Amino acid sequence: MLLVGVVGAPLCGIPTAIVGIIGIIEGVMYLTKPDQEFVDTYITGRKPWF
Repeated sequence: MLLVGVVGAPLCGIPTAIVGIIGIIEGVMYLTKPDQEFVDTYITGRKPWF
């Protein structure tokens, strides 16, 4: 995401905006997931982040 932000800045910020929207969606997914499901998926299951 950092690379897209740095490289996308000269391109009128369109790639940066897309990455920002993905970040917001990720945040909403993590915040709305029940605690036990989050622990089972990301802590116990060791699933990588989005």
